[in-house]
Amino acid sequence: MIALSCKDIKKEYGTDVVLRNISFAVNEGDKVALIGANGVGKTTLFRILTRSLVPDEGDYYVERGQTLGYLSQSLDLDSQDTIYEETLKVFAPLLQMEEDLRRLEADMATPWTPENERWHEDLINQYTTRSDLYAIRGGATFRGELHRVLTGLGLPEATWQKRISVLSGGEKTRVALAKLLLSNPSIILMDEPTNHLDLTATEWLEEYLKSYKGTLLVISHDRYFLDAVTNRTFLMLEGEVLTYNASYSGYLELHQKDYEVRLKAYEAQQDEIRRQEAIIERYRSFNREKSIRAAQSRQKRLEKMDRLCAPQKEGRAASIRFRTAYDSGNDVLQCVHLSKAFGEKTLFQDISFLIRRGEKIALIGDNGRGKTTLFHIIRGALAPDSGKAILGRNVSLGYYDQEQKNLSSEKTVLDEIWDDFPHLTVTEVRSVLGQYLFKGDEVYKRIGLLSGGERCRINLLKLMLQENNFLLLDEPTNHLDIPSREALEDSLMDYDGTIFVISHDRYFLNKVVGQIYELKETTIQSYLGNYSYYAEKRNPEEKTPAPTKGVSDAKKERLVKKRNQKEDRKARLRLKEVEGLIETQEALVQEFLELLNDAGLYQDPPRLAQVQEDLHASEKLLTQLMEEWEALLLETQDPETPAP
Repeated sequence: MIALSCKDIKKEYGTDVVLRNISFAVNEGDKVALIGANGVGKTTLFRILTRSLVPDEGDYYVERGQTLGYLSQSLDLDSQDTIYEETLKVFAPLLQMEEDLRRLEADMATPWTPENERWHEDLINQYTTRSDLYAIRGGATFRGELHRVLTGLGLPEATWQKRISVLSGGEKTRVALAKLLLSNPSIILMDEPTNHLDLTATEWLEEYLKSYKGTLLVISHDRYFLDAVTNRTFLMLEGEVLTYNASYSGYLELHQKDYEVRLKAYEAQQDEIRRQEAIIERYRSFNREKSIRAAQSRQKRLEKMDRLCAPQKEGRAASIRFRTAYDSGNDVLQCVHLSKAFGEKTLFQDISFLIRRGEKIALIGDNGRGKTTLFHIIRGALAPDSGKAILGRNVSLGYYDQEQKNLSSEKTVLDEIWDDFPHLTVTEVRSVLGQYLFKGDEVYKRIGLLSGGERCRINLLKLMLQENNFLLLDEPTNHLDIPSREALEDSLMDYDGTIFVISHDRYFLNKVVGQIYELKETTIQSYLGNYSYYAEKRNPEEKTPAPTKGVSDAKKERLVKKRNQKEDRKARLRLKEVEGLIETQEALVQEFLELLNDAGLYQDPPRLAQVQEDLHASEKLLTQLMEEWEALLLETQDPETPAP
């Protein structure tokens, strides 16, 4: 069944046609990636679907009974609320039902008399009905679900009393995302949901969306995320939408084949047009009545031909190419016993590592662990509390700042480059800007008016012109569209210098880097491989104790296998135990509810209060057991079995 559809949607801003002829249909349960170069109108289309923007032409349809939730890049949060208060707003109807139930409980504590018997019976009926409705709508579990979602997104319970006004942009995004997921709409629209999420939170979100039963449309440049979550891909191109029944990787192959077919058809038609025009011209050259009529007849048929447009590929990418002016020594960077804290918050302590020439290494870790701080220490912008960072011989360091603080908002694009590289001529500056997609009068735009992706391209251009042999890159793919990300990846793969990069882009990490450093409080763990290798190895290494020195590899494997089997048996035994406890608590809850249906209970207020207290305690314990059961189920299931 179709969940939503669009037909011939058009939207213009002045002479700029953003959406030309948008038509598509999304079925219930589809998970759709909406991709395309920056500026093609993806967010505009989402605003139309959520009715916050009216199209100039066309219709769109949402199936009756469907509820729609939207995560936009502009967040609607109350700055005076705490994280917990803001998130709890999702459950306002359940909170109101709780107040109603407490009021009814207080009223039912009134001693029974023959005169108020009918009133008591009415209260009992109301309480029973509302209790059942409260349970059906998730009253016993919604606080547990709130806890699961917030902690999964990287907002532990210790942060819940922080006010929205003091949160970072990333934390605000997580709160908005938590509210959206907890509201559980039947259709979810997400605009760049993985921005500001660390790897752990992104992986949690992926698993959540995989098990989500509704319909999903997501705008994202995170290709790894799209492959993990979506089953259809919509490409916005030249104001239209091309649809592919495949995730991102499958789309790449299908789009290339589709482009080749359309190009062949276009070229064949152009050949036929040229052939007909040549015949018409030859007939006219005879200058006879019969030949002129034949020429006119062919000309009319030619004018009525439904002409194909030249097929377009996904948006153009910047022409990125990094070079080194000279080679560095073999030892590029040595960090020795580095430590850094801010007040009582320790970021890292006593970490040491060595980076050699030509290595391409990624630095990962939880948000707030100090990855960017470590980069500031390496480049000399911040002093460590202890230890030192030593650059090697002939090292020329270039730094890419994800916050782009090195750009002047009042300068034009042309002046921003020219002021830093005055030895270049105007022609040379305009030429390199053209390679980075700044054409014509665009070079006179002020930096402050540029989009995030355009500012990224300016910073990458400046870094390219420096020709450094050691690059520190802090989230270089943020704000870049997919074509520009791919161009950057290809350039860094060909780069003959050394790279140390912070990134949450797992597709980028798989393609570019050959080693991963995971930053923790007291250590920096090295994985000799790309992201997929790290993902495969991290959990066994975290669970397995360091082997005894001198133990053979075979014995190590036996020890690891034995320990894992023991832990699995223990978890399965606990799972059975928890299932039994859940049955017991469910029976107790049912028993207490049946007691509350007994009119005689309300003639004994102390016993009534005790039953109500016991009921609340059993419901709370049942919620905790259900959360533990879900965690144990995920821990003990076969890896090939999908999560429930």
